Amino acid sequence: VREAYAKARLAQAEWARRPAAERARPFLRLHDAILDRRDEILDIVQDETGKARKHAFEEVLDVAGCSLYYARRAPGLLAPRRRQGIFPVATRVSELRQPKGVVALISPWNYPLSLGVTDAVPALMAGNALVHKPDTQTAMSTLWTIDLLVELGMPREIWQVVLGEPADIGDALLDGADYVAFTGSTRGGRKIAEEAAKRLIGCSLELGGKNPMVVLDDADVDRAVQGAIRACFTNAGQLCLSIERLYVPTSLFEAFSGAFVRQVRNLKLGAGRDWSVQMGSLTSQRQLDTVTAHVEDAVARGATILTGGKPRPDLGPYFFEPTVLTGVEEGMRLCRDETFGPVVSLYPYGTEEEALALANDTIYGLNASVWTGDPARGRAFAARLKAGTVNVNEGYGSAYASYDAPMGGMKASGLGRRHGPDGLLRYTEAQTIASQASWMGFEAPLGLSNETWADVLATTLKTMRRLRLK
Repeated sequence: VREAYAKARLAQAEWARRPAAERARPFLRLHDAILDRRDEILDIVQDETGKARKHAFEEVLDVAGCSLYYARRAPGLLAPRRRQGIFPVATRVSELRQPKGVVALISPWNYPLSLGVTDAVPALMAGNALVHKPDTQTAMSTLWTIDLLVELGMPREIWQVVLGEPADIGDALLDGADYVAFTGSTRGGRKIAEEAAKRLIGCSLELGGKNPMVVLDDADVDRAVQGAIRACFTNAGQLCLSIERLYVPTSLFEAFSGAFVRQVRNLKLGAGRDWSVQMGSLTSQRQLDTVTAHVEDAVARGATILTGGKPRPDLGPYFFEPTVLTGVEEGMRLCRDETFGPVVSLYPYGTEEEALALANDTIYGLNASVWTGDPARGRAFAARLKAGTVNVNEGYGSAYASYDAPMGGMKASGLGRRHGPDGLLRYTEAQTIASQASWMGFEAPLGLSNETWADVLATTLKTMRRLRLK
């Protein structure tokens, strides 16, 4: 780890001296290159994670879209900006954006290509170097992308990769960092935040969620069912934005639950390269154990399985059936803990206010989904949800893929934002440079008393306020 930091820090100084437009070029080229070579990386992602091919393709689309956005926007966002000085004309103020230095990037196993690369891209474009720790079981997609970017003109030394367990390399990883970007569990994020605070360095944390979907009483049931299937079972539910709580009005509950269960029961499961597969595998034995334990605990305490509910070793070692339950209540792990698997709990509700209270009743606040026949009503309801992103008539993709808008969590779901200007500027330090004209200062000019000068300044400032000059 120390060697990686030494290489990264040496390379960063030269990289930061390049104009932002020059730094952006390899990432602009990445957009077309990764789309053209998608079959290569799709095979790698599937082999590493077990996900369905169409869900692996979402990772490719994410990398292409995010890279294009920042390649086009970064030079402008990083350009010096004029700011208003205390005295117009006499005070010239500029805001500069300086790179943090070397960023420690810690990325997870569930979306190894997408979440690692889309955090790395803006950090590098901002003039930083990286020491990146991907998850040890899903590191190949990162290494493949680095090789591709080197072909496209990126200096290899600015993106260093280290592998190891947090207990073994965690301290060294944070000790060398000027900033930390972490995506993972809330428990892990708290530890990162504590260690970053001790070192007085900044961090951004994208953490867990127990995300709600609310179907309003004017929603199209068939459309909402299709949206729920995508929102709950993409990547076998191993998605921080995945829906795990589904609230349906009593007037629609029977129709919705019946149609939902029928379609979930008929989902095509598999692990091959077939694009028609609708849900793939969990990624590890650990995740299979967690999902199984959550479902078994709920059933033992009185919940009812409407479909699914068990592992499928006939399909592969880590498969678990897409599962729908009712009667999930307080005291069950499934009620409040993030499951991170293909499991969703259905709840009926009476009034819209009740649905709002239920949806917000969680320590998390990452993502939410609202379904309605009236988009204006949906947006009004969405604004009252305590979640960093809310999708109206979509599960997660419309907000996440809108790269010009910030994406991140409220409450225990994280700190900071990816995407948008915030997703780039978090990797920079704001520097203010102010120059003052010699004929206008804060000290009394020669020949004037301090009292007289105070009167002059007070009168000048009041006049400027009336003229809207400040």
